[in-house]
Amino acid sequence: MSIIFVLQNALSFVALILPLLLSIAFFTLYERHMLAAVQRRQGPNIVGFYGILQAIADGLKLLLKESILPKSSNVLIFIFSPVFTFGLAMAGWVVIPVTEGSMLSDFHLGLLYIFALSSLGVHSVIMAGWSSNSKYAFLGGLRSAAQMISYEVSLGAILVSLLLLSGSLNFSTIVEGQANLWLGLPLLPIFIMFFISALAETNRHPFDLPEAEAELVSGYNVEYSAMGFALFFLAEYSNIILICSITTLLFLGGWTLPINIFPFTLIPGAVMFALKTMIFVSLFVLVRGVLPRYRYDQLMRLGWKVFLPISLALLLLYASLLIAFNGVVELVR
Repeated sequence: MSIIFVLQNALSFVALILPLLLSIAFFTLYERHMLAAVQRRQGPNIVGFYGILQAIADGLKLLLKESILPKSSNVLIFIFSPVFTFGLAMAGWVVIPVTEGSMLSDFHLGLLYIFALSSLGVHSVIMAGWSSNSKYAFLGGLRSAAQMISYEVSLGAILVSLLLLSGSLNFSTIVEGQANLWLGLPLLPIFIMFFISALAETNRHPFDLPEAEAELVSGYNVEYSAMGFALFFLAEYSNIILICSITTLLFLGGWTLPINIFPFTLIPGAVMFALKTMIFVSLFVLVRGVLPRYRYDQLMRLGWKVFLPISLALLLLYASLLIAFNGVVELVR
């Protein structure tokens, strides 16, 4: 029975990963076409109809290229870092429900599990930068680690606020609690801060300081090529789709709608979830196309001097309101 159980879990994980990899491939194509439209130029349009096979061609190119190992690098850690990064990116999806009961593992600490995985991601970035034995890669790794740690603090305060208001760390329970009202409306300030912190956490523009091409060439992955670079690339875009999915679950009610109007009731839950996630994915791309890059001191100041005090103040406010409301209810009873 144990072997059958392991095989079932392995097959379920493969069934989860394959559509995700295809989603990443077409997300890169979607991003390139959107950026081309923003910049009034042509995007990929040669490989396949309207360039639809360009992402697959790029993936095959990286798969067939020769992997180059720097002579002075720590080979074992250098090879392990992209594998570890990719594994963390894939592991986060096991607790994400697309529809009710559709997640691979429905345990009650799903939100805490995601937060723990994002904290582990710092280690892989540091390992990649250090093991390359390159000053550019090492500086990029330090920048990325400092940036991720800084914004995880404010993200933690935001998640505690959500825990107080929803009473659970389970994604399904949080979505069910938004059946009549999405949390993004009453919690608009932390909704905005969560999205901006998500941009910084995933090292996306305008917070892509670890990968600032004009300064550090390509950041912590500058020495990687072929499949090593491809694994970092897949992990980055998987994390973007993951954080957009989490934002949908926490603030836009996941697969649910608070209104029961006839045309909307016919939309399947998975389609509704995908449409909401695409809104945030599109915002990630548009922000890259229209905003300039922050300076590093501006990035740190925003995280420590703006987001952290505001998120802590809002946490105290929500906790005080809950205590006061519960006291009023007890008096009425």
